[in-house]
Amino acid sequence: MRLTTMDHLHQLSFMPRFFPVNAYFVAEQDGLTLIDAALPYSAKGIIDAAARIGMPIRRILLTHAHGDHIGALDRLKSALPDAEVLISARDARLLAGDKTLDPGEQQTPIRGGVPKPGAIVTRPDTLLVDGDRVGSLLAIATPGHTPGSISFLDARTGALIVGDAFQVRGGMAVSGKMQPLFPFPAMATWSPAEALRSARRLIGLKPKLLAVGHGRMVADPLEAMAAAARAAERSLEAQGKGGASHVTANRP
Repeated sequence: MRLTTMDHLHQLSFMPRFFPVNAYFVAEQDGLTLIDAALPYSAKGIIDAAARIGMPIRRILLTHAHGDHIGALDRLKSALPDAEVLISARDARLLAGDKTLDPGEQQTPIRGGVPKPGAIVTRPDTLLVDGDRVGSLLAIATPGHTPGSISFLDARTGALIVGDAFQVRGGMAVSGKMQPLFPFPAMATWSPAEALRSARRLIGLKPKLLAVGHGRMVADPLEAMAAAARAAERSLEAQGKGGASHVTANRP
């Protein structure tokens, strides 16, 4: 595991050379907020990293319910029974193994490593919706990779933690835009059109730092994010998806 620190944000990268899977600590006055739970074997590394930082883990936030973001959840909750677990109200259903779609959602199958019913024992303590605050973090609904994907903006620093709404490994890309050098986030994306809409919303926040589920942290990311959004729009248009026509307003 590689630990990288930028201001209040600590990136924990598992398998960074080959298949980077990231979790993050956000330092708050009362301790650490963990964002995502990486892989099943990652629990020890996460707990050890908190000890190195010298702060307790108070909360576990989940950006979405894919296996490489919730893998160590049960082991962490067992080791940290007082830690609050938070996920979006929508992806809480995926965490419980429910892959059904709502009537107003795009009726394409939810992809990626969603747990089977009952596979995850931990139940969330708090269900998040757009605009909620968790310490210094603002919750931002960013559907696309999954219907309930959620991102977090640190109001103190402008750091934006997005799960798989963007990827950096294999080249900066919006979720759903296939990157041949690292195709896995695209392969696991439910709705590329929704992901592009969410990406444009994130760009509008003008983040100072971008922290993703797969790849390094990027300082001053706006230009690269905007270029990635344009590439995603071109890809959707080429595929005839029809969703791109709804996301061209206020294009960066």
